[in-house]
Amino acid sequence: MLERIRSERVAHLVQSDIRAMTQRCVEVNGVNMGQGICDTPPPGEVIQGVTLALEKGANRYTRYDGVKRLRHALSERLARDNTLNVDPETEVVVTVGSTGAFAATVTALCNPGDRILLFEPYYGYHLNTARVAGLEVDMVPLNPADFTLDEQALEAKAKGARAIVVNTPGNPSGRVFTRDELTAIAQICQRHDLLCITDEIYEYFLYDDHAHISMATLPGMKDRTVTISGYSKTFSITGWRIGFVAAPRELAEPIGLVNDMYYVCAPSPLQYAVADTIQALDPDFYQSLAREYQAKRDRFCQLLDQVGLTPRVPEGAYYVLADISRLGCETSHQAAMTLLEEAGVATVPGSAFFSGPDGEHWTRFCFGRTDKTLEAAERQLLEWAERSNNAR
Repeated sequence: MLERIRSERVAHLVQSDIRAMTQRCVEVNGVNMGQGICDTPPPGEVIQGVTLALEKGANRYTRYDGVKRLRHALSERLARDNTLNVDPETEVVVTVGSTGAFAATVTALCNPGDRILLFEPYYGYHLNTARVAGLEVDMVPLNPADFTLDEQALEAKAKGARAIVVNTPGNPSGRVFTRDELTAIAQICQRHDLLCITDEIYEYFLYDDHAHISMATLPGMKDRTVTISGYSKTFSITGWRIGFVAAPRELAEPIGLVNDMYYVCAPSPLQYAVADTIQALDPDFYQSLAREYQAKRDRFCQLLDQVGLTPRVPEGAYYVLADISRLGCETSHQAAMTLLEEAGVATVPGSAFFSGPDGEHWTRFCFGRTDKTLEAAERQLLEWAERSNNAR
């Protein structure tokens, strides 16, 4: 018997609350409003694209940084939608999802022991991936009242750090950083020579006229920014794992080398399908997507208000943090289990996104679901609220 089964780099890892709640939801046959599964139907173009790619024999390894068609489609899309100009031959790397992009980035550009800054509330995969890479993670809390940037808190943590992660629109907060906030972050990055790693996977999920601004487009930031995004959410293809990195050649090259070592390449036929779909869809698709999800947000937040789980209405992405204080539970995990067992609706405890006690009065719902799923959650939460009120 081996004395040590796990390596030190994964000794801290446990199953995430997101996956744990999903498994428990399956066991009780509940409605999963926790994990960002995104079960809405993909565009017809992307499904047709797979068939065409397979018919043409796209079954072999691709170039480590992605097929030419996709790299060029991404370059054109970034110029059109993000005002970010990148060379598709040297500054784009197609990856196995945006999580694969993040793993390749921190492995390629950071050394074990380097300090990386995460805004809190944070996305758990950013935290754990950085830890597995041997990095020291330092939290920078956002203002608790509204999750806006605390510039002084960031300045205090920035000295001596290697990198910062900027996730906007944010998971789980739903915050969309303003230009002023991003400019403040950019200035701190330049003062302290920080690498900026962005997660922009929800960039098309924007509500109430909020605008997405890519950090790399701000003055002085292109040479120090790794832009990460993908199509899991935008095209409702979370299982396809098509993400990408856009970065200056000096940064993209080592990221590509790690991507090759870890993953070889993203799935070949899916790359062609995504490329064809990017080129086929016009801007109306993305505008319609934002309108559709804003309607889902408004409907679900109204429901949460109605059942006494006050929401922090998100500006972007498709998650909402709800205040579960009225349940009277000691922890957010207990509150999430109460909702699952009594209402049959799965959420993610707020403690999954905070390093301290600030998450204990939150739970996260995902409203990126079909109308049928939203209707089931609505029915069960309303029935639960009525039973709870009658029991008082």
